[in-house]
Amino acid sequence: MRSWSVPAARTLLLLEMILLIFGLAARAQETEEYRVKAAFLFHFAQLVDWPVGALGDDKQPLTVCTIGKDPFDGNLETMLQGKLIGARPLQVRHLKERTEIHGCQLLFIGNGERKGVASLLAALKDEAVLTVGESDDFVKQGGMIDLSMENNKVRFDINLDAAVRAKLKISSRLLVLAKNVVGNHP
Repeated sequence: MRSWSVPAARTLLLLEMILLIFGLAARAQETEEYRVKAAFLFHFAQLVDWPVGALGDDKQPLTVCTIGKDPFDGNLETMLQGKLIGARPLQVRHLKERTEIHGCQLLFIGNGERKGVASLLAALKDEAVLTVGESDDFVKQGGMIDLSMENNKVRFDINLDAAVRAKLKISSRLLVLAKNVVGNHP
């Protein structure tokens, strides 16, 4: 067993405390980032129109899905609980398998799924699903809205062509707020 001098033990304890504080601060910053991103998802759902019949009758919920590891850590449910889009309640589903993506109206694809983005988007090719991601080339791969962090603020790009192909109409109020809009404006 190694013995430590009092100053060395204090230094080691101080270093451990500093690492713990920085670790907690980084975790708190990530938690806050995903709280903000959850709010963005809600507002995206408010500012998108789905084609007639795509959502079923007015009593059916609008389903917001995540795939893979849930980066929101419960914040998505907290943020969306009791909220409505029109008369529709919001429902959150966390999907483990790619085969479960059907039945979602909004699909969030986190960084943990970045390798499979192209195949997920291809599987949704003909469906009216708003796809939101956070990988660097999400919009270039055909995703509709790409969330990113810039100077500690959440920013987003929109692929209007991808939305039009899915027969989704993105409000001009949302288009104006985007950092970049790819595709033809209506």
